[in-house]
Amino acid sequence: MKSISFVLPCLNEEKTLPIVLGKINQVRECSLSGYKTEIVVSDNGSTDNSVEIANNFGARVAHCPTRGYGAALKHGINNAEGDIVIFADADDTYDFFESPKLISELEKGYDLVIGDRINGNIHKGAMPWLHKYLGTPILTFIINFLYANTINRVYDCNSGFRCFKQKSFQSWKIKSDGMEFASEMLIKAVTSNAKISHVPISLSPDHAERQPHLKTWTDGMRHLLQIMAPASRFFYQSGVALFFVSWLIIIIGLFWGPIQVGIFGIFGIHTMMFALLGTVFGVTILGIGQFLAVSRHTQVGFYNYLIYMKENKVFWLSFGIIFITGSLFMRIFIQWGIFDFKDLAMEQETLALITFNVNLCQFVFILLTTHLIKRS
Repeated sequence: MKSISFVLPCLNEEKTLPIVLGKINQVRECSLSGYKTEIVVSDNGSTDNSVEIANNFGARVAHCPTRGYGAALKHGINNAEGDIVIFADADDTYDFFESPKLISELEKGYDLVIGDRINGNIHKGAMPWLHKYLGTPILTFIINFLYANTINRVYDCNSGFRCFKQKSFQSWKIKSDGMEFASEMLIKAVTSNAKISHVPISLSPDHAERQPHLKTWTDGMRHLLQIMAPASRFFYQSGVALFFVSWLIIIIGLFWGPIQVGIFGIFGIHTMMFALLGTVFGVTILGIGQFLAVSRHTQVGFYNYLIYMKENKVFWLSFGIIFITGSLFMRIFIQWGIFDFKDLAMEQETLALITFNVNLCQFVFILLTTHLIKRS
């Protein structure tokens, strides 16, 4: 007989916990009689009557010593005995009467089934406008853009109503302790080629007397950082693209600029200035990906070359680049001095040279920081 564990993260939910536990028990009796079922309340340090209520409803309480939504869920899931796990908040915003739909979908061979609020029924006042039309769609788009394929996409990245196989969850090795747990879970599932499906669900407003735990901007930023953390390859590709496009503009401006196109004059000194900024951004973005790669052991060819470069090569390469940039800057300074430090008609050449030197210096900083991170 297959077994199902209902996992509820709980922090001072005495007002809504009886409602949620009552619904789950009804579902267990009426719809899931063919399964072995249990309820695990992962208590996150409640100071009200939540623990007593959970015990009275026949739930097993797992006391989580680490604070945080993700910590409570991980603790509850790790203490669950079911082959199938289904979780949602204990605030009665998700309707556990709908849980059989998720379980039935999972039984079709999926590893993860997500309750889809966006394509479901969001009751009036249940989701702030900012979350519905900005936060959730943008974060969902980024996850799909960076990690998903055409047959394994996510529709509602912030849904807190999910059903999955315990075995699959353990293979994802999720680490987050905060709200970003939800994003990390999806990224790990997608990148491991887990079979994902969605079931439309309803979402109800918070009970008037309940104090919400969600902090819009803080938790939103946590989600965004968590989503971007494994994306070193994206930073590499976008940084390289921006760098070479910007340098192409500089080269065109240096040898053929300015060029008149209708009433517009392009590829002159001002175009080259913006391109200089583009090269700086490009190398900076490349550096972000490098630091993520060294800290998360990501396999990206160019990054690996820098990470595993021997220390003597790091020294001589850095020394050589610093010597070259210093010599080029000295050449500009001497030539300027020859003309009594007056304005030179060499704006484009000087800007190209400065850009080249700045990019080389950025590369040295990235290389040295990479090896500092390795030793931290």
